[in-house]
Amino acid sequence: MALKKISKLYYSIGDVSEITGLKQYVLRYWETEFSVLKPVKNSAGNRIYKDSDIKLIKYIQELLYKKKYTIKGAKLHLSNDFNYPKNQSVSSIDDIKKDLKNIKNSLTDIVSLIQKYKD
Repeated sequence: MALKKISKLYYSIGDVSEITGLKQYVLRYWETEFSVLKPVKNSAGNRIYKDSDIKLIKYIQELLYKKKYTIKGAKLHLSNDFNYPKNQSVSSIDDIKKDLKNIKNSLTDIVSLIQKYKD
């Protein structure tokens, strides 16, 4: 099965479903089972996945489907051997800070343009 490579900052659950080949209900279920998988929700309540979330989903998919781990075994593997939760949190915070800085800069530019045309 060929996986699609899409380059975006954020992905919807439909996008992630397409990229990974997993059904949306499976992704939602995994959120309840794997505490490290926590996509952010936007103001409308829609899940927003980042590249790091997709990487984790693909890793869980590999553990469950290719290596034939049980969910319990995959959880144990993620928490002990792979140490993913620690790396995931730090990466996500840094990514969010970077994204917020970019948004702030864009908004500052927009305000400057508005002021320029207002005068």
